[in-house]
This record gives sequence, structure tokens and C-alpha cells, in this order.
Amino acid sequence: MPETDKHLLNPEKWVSLYADYLFNFTISRINDRNLAKDLVQDTFFSALKAKENFKGESTERTWLIAILKRKIVDYYRKINSIKSKAEVRMNFYSDGEREGEWLEERAPTDWSGEIEKKIENQELAVVLEKCIANLPEKYAMVFRMKTIHQIETEDICKELGITSSNLWVIIHRARTQLRKCMEDNWFKN
Repeated sequence: MPETDKHLLNPEKWVSLYADYLFNFTISRINDRNLAKDLVQDTFFSALKAKENFKGESTERTWLIAILKRKIVDYYRKINSIKSKAEVRMNFYSDGEREGEWLEERAPTDWSGEIEKKIENQELAVVLEKCIANLPEKYAMVFRMKTIHQIETEDICKELGITSSNLWVIIHRARTQLRKCMEDNWFKN
């Protein structure tokens, strides 16, 4: 690429130019607003540290997204490695016949009148998340962006390069598939 065609970096404008785009990109892949903000911050920080490595063969935004994608992949790798670590055991009772150890995440909690509702809501959330995960990737992404994260239609269309009518077709198809999945996995139980 000739020197005159190379793209330049302008870190002073990254936040104003790319923060919203990178956040929306992240939130559509990770369902946690605070984590998404942290990953975007980490992306900017890593980009500042690596700016000497920028060759100018892509735009700033493309380069930042590549860094962000690696951050997202690292996040999922970290989660999976944490899940596979040894289980933490704790003493729950220390006297009599109830003495023993519990896996920390399975230790009993105090029961109250609301516990059944909480369990049912958690089970519903698990089934719903599984149903969303079974959608085609684009359907799941659009559904989360529009319905869960309430991102404006225009912003979703711009980010994904689709028309608003295409977005609503995707939303309709996603909802239809989710309804069928929920009927099969939740309401028939």
C-alpha cells in the first residue's frame, strides 16, 4: 500500500468516534452492560499500548474492532477455564449428623416464601437463554439488540448493514422460533 493511502491513528478522538459503536458491538455478544463497558475501555487501553504496531492498512475502527474481538474471545476463554477449575468446598454445618462439606455454589441458602418464585424465574431465564442461543446467530444478535438491550432500530440497521424492514422480518422470525422453543421446553413441562 502506498504511503499516501495508509490510514492514520487519532487516539484523541477514539472515544467520541467509536465508543458507542464498540459498546453496541460488545453488548450484542456479551449480555452484560458493565462488562461491555470494561471491554471497550480495555480495547482503548490496549490500542494505545499497541499503536506503534498499527500499519495503516485498515481503518482505525476496523483495527479497534479486531482488538475488541480478541478481548471478547479472551473473556469467554477465561469463563470456560474458571468453570473447569477444581470445585471449592466449604463446611456448612459443624455439628451432629448434619456435619459435612458442600460445594460452595450448591450450599443451601435461607428459604423464604419467595424462593419458589425465584427458582421458577431462574429456570425460565435458563430456558429462554437456551432458546435464544438456539436461534441462528443473526436472529439472536438482532433479538438481543432490539428486545433486550433496546437499541434503536436505526442504530441496529446501521451497525449490521440491514434495512429496517429486514430487521423486523428477523425480529418476527426470531420471536416465532422463540415461542415454539418456549412452548416445547417450558410450557409443556
